[in-house]
This record gives sequence, C-alpha cells and structure tokens, in this order.
Amino acid sequence: MRSDFPHEGTRTAATVDDTYALGEELGAALEAGDLVILDGPLGAGKTAFTQGIARGMQVKGRVTSPTFVIAREHPSIAGGPALVHVDAYRLLDHSDDPLGELDGLDLDTDIDSAVVVAEWGGGFMERLSDSYLFVSINRDAEDDSRVFSWKWVN
Repeated sequence: MRSDFPHEGTRTAATVDDTYALGEELGAALEAGDLVILDGPLGAGKTAFTQGIARGMQVKGRVTSPTFVIAREHPSIAGGPALVHVDAYRLLDHSDDPLGELDGLDLDTDIDSAVVVAEWGGGFMERLSDSYLFVSINRDAEDDSRVFSWKWVN
C-alpha cells in the first residue's frame, strides 16, 4: 500500500456515501499483492466499503456480496491490479481447508498480482500474506453511523 493512506487510524462514516468515499480513498492507495481483511457484524457496511475500494482501484464490474460464489474477480480498467473480493465466511463454513478452497476457485488472476479484499476473513486469511490491512467496522448504537478502525499488520 502506498504511503498516501494512513497505515493506522479511525474514522466515522455518517452515511453510506461517506463509507464509499473512505473505501475509494483506500482503493486508490492499494497495490498488487495487498490483502485487506474486513471484520464487522452483519450489515456493518463491508460490501459498501468494498464498492468504494473498487471505485478507487478503477475496476470493472458491479461489486456485490460474493456470498454464493465465494469470490469475485474485478479486472482493472486503468492498468492497475484486479480486485478479488472474497466472502471468507463461506470458506470457513464449508471447508476443512479454507485457503485451499480459495486457491481451488480457478480465478483468472494470481492473487499475488491482485488486491484481495476478504469479508469475514479474520482468523485465517492472514496466512495469505506476511502483511495485511485489518479493517474493523462497527455501528454506532446512537446514530447508526459506521466507525472504521484500521491497522496495517506486518
């Protein structure tokens, strides 16, 4: 990840547009080989955040939750890396070897030359890379805004 995005921080997104904007800011800083692990409860905004990342990366295709297909690949329209969007919950739920399942999906892109964004990936997706960005998304109980906390782990 390029240094123009803070390697650690917290930000509140009051609206879904704020969520998209933060994701877009991060997406513009991501590079091939980056792994982003998203953690948060159901409905926290993981897919909306990934949609913003996709905008920032300038990739092709509609970004939706990959729940039933496990992973979706979105090629770049600007000469950058592809985005591989993974629903790691499905991998955990249906496999004794979740990383082997991901490898067996026959994606067109080598994940080392793409950016991988994994929803629900905490606890095992870290094994894909020596370093990764861990993003925690929580809802504020009072106003339903989203609180994003992130840290680059080496």
